Amino acid sequence: MSTVAAVQMISTPDVAENIATARRLVRDAAARGATLVTLPEYWPIMGMSDTDKVAHAEAPGQGPIQECMAQAAREHGIWLIGGTLPLVSPDAGRVMNTTLVYDPQGRPVHRYDKIHLFGFTRGAESYDEARTIVPGEAVVTFEAPFGRVGLSVCYDLRFPELYRAMGECALMVVTAAFTHTTGLAHWEVLLRARAIENQCYVLASAQGGTHQNGRRTFGHSMLIDPWGEVKAVLEEGEGIVSGALDPAFLAEVRESLPALKHRKL
Repeated sequence: MSTVAAVQMISTPDVAENIATARRLVRDAAARGATLVTLPEYWPIMGMSDTDKVAHAEAPGQGPIQECMAQAAREHGIWLIGGTLPLVSPDAGRVMNTTLVYDPQGRPVHRYDKIHLFGFTRGAESYDEARTIVPGEAVVTFEAPFGRVGLSVCYDLRFPELYRAMGECALMVVTAAFTHTTGLAHWEVLLRARAIENQCYVLASAQGGTHQNGRRTFGHSMLIDPWGEVKAVLEEGEGIVSGALDPAFLAEVRESLPALKHRKL
């Protein structure tokens, strides 16, 4: 069995402070035996305004955020899924909201650019990621030692066709900064649905608390098994959730209820 871990943070506008926090929490996750660790969405910066991240956008392969992730993966000999960071885009006023995957040698081996951009308005609460982010286009999976891993980010969770397009994964990863309003209503039920319908483990890494900009994120980072049972959860605050992936249990679920083989569409 392989141990995986999700880091939960309450990121600030200070990139250096967030890097120090991420280093510490990844180290703690590795000390628990995790061979794959994921960071949450927007872990390097939750600015006072949405445009703050544009000033911190890095070019691929350059910059302190990517150096931090590469060093952490190499130092601890882990697969590191780097939540999201702002990468430069063809539009000077917007960035790509990008997940980079590092192998245990610290090499960036996979990249996923968030496809679905969050928009929500209720009363005084309003979000429109398209103002500062360019959407990605491609579904991304990769092979880890324990099986295929699918990558997704936050609002992607509401689009089950994305997860179907990943194929048969052992693990699907969701990095997020779900708002408290939408998280309270939908976060766990959506995560459990993705695990149940795809008969795989789901590892969700979230922002979890009240940020300096006043935004409150829902937290509840968790690991869910292929039967839809929540195996570990951290409600709020920074920290780690971890647990084991059991390939025998995954195979048992798919054998006893072969829904993936029964698909017609």
